[in-house]
Amino acid sequence: MENQNHPLSNWIPYKLIEKDNEIYFEWIYLADIKYADPFFDESIAKCRSHAFNSKPFKVVSTVENLIDWSNELISAELKSLVFHVSRCGSTMLSQSLASSSKNIMVSEAPIIDQILRSDLFSDDKKTSLLKSVIKLLGQKRYPEQKHLIIKLDAWHIFKASYLRSIYPEIPFALLYRNPTEVLKSHQKLKGMHMVPNLLPSIVFGISAKEISENTLEQYGGLVLEKYFQGFLDFYKRDTNVVMLNYNDGMKAVLEKFIPFIKVDYANDELEKMYDRLKRHSKNENAVFTGDEFKEETLQIDFSKLNILHEKLNNSLVAY
Repeated sequence: MENQNHPLSNWIPYKLIEKDNEIYFEWIYLADIKYADPFFDESIAKCRSHAFNSKPFKVVSTVENLIDWSNELISAELKSLVFHVSRCGSTMLSQSLASSSKNIMVSEAPIIDQILRSDLFSDDKKTSLLKSVIKLLGQKRYPEQKHLIIKLDAWHIFKASYLRSIYPEIPFALLYRNPTEVLKSHQKLKGMHMVPNLLPSIVFGISAKEISENTLEQYGGLVLEKYFQGFLDFYKRDTNVVMLNYNDGMKAVLEKFIPFIKVDYANDELEKMYDRLKRHSKNENAVFTGDEFKEETLQIDFSKLNILHEKLNNSLVAY
């Protein structure tokens, strides 16, 4: 097994802590738990009961420790960063990819968001730190693990250019969906980024004036407009990026994504990934029969969203 004799084997940093004007990182022991859950936090929650993680003290390091230590472990090769607009099949995609033993699939790790949105570091330090954290999250814990794929949070599309400067050769994927379906999903249960001020509006480029001028529902539409525009802007200026449309079907999405990241999977691995698409993204024991949405009309002005969505669809035709 890779890294098995190293004292940091199966340990990862998972939380940034600011205390007394100092920055630390808290670490957790993974034992034999893989990132197999729909979200990174769910896998971390399973680790908490392990004896190493149940002690009254925490395992912490400095920024410098973390950066130095990241060079001591062997990591899987980073194959792609996946951006998405939320409620667009990204969890289904990540669960499908996670079903292959060849893949390490990290889905929305909060520590990546903490670093990306932090103003505590210089640009150079932030870059070194982010690369180190991703290497540590992708450490090879089993011999068959070869590929690391990172699914980011939806608002990280606004960091795409910065991330491209860090990873100039890595394929980026942009996954989106029909805006009505996205917003109807949030109508059932709103994500925190669709509620004003749960995340700072500056993250999306939304002004205080825009917040005051929009209803709660329309704010969600405004956030989605920003995502769509962010996708279009990045796709226009980057050549190593693929646009993926949930409404083409998730099998078609996977069939487009895999050759784009230039990975050859054996047939049995592909079968596992395609089979996972048949089951619910957040519950692999339930067969997926499609989303059920309320019939009432959303109180949202879709005029700009529909124009942006059409442009996204047209970009696929040009691909």
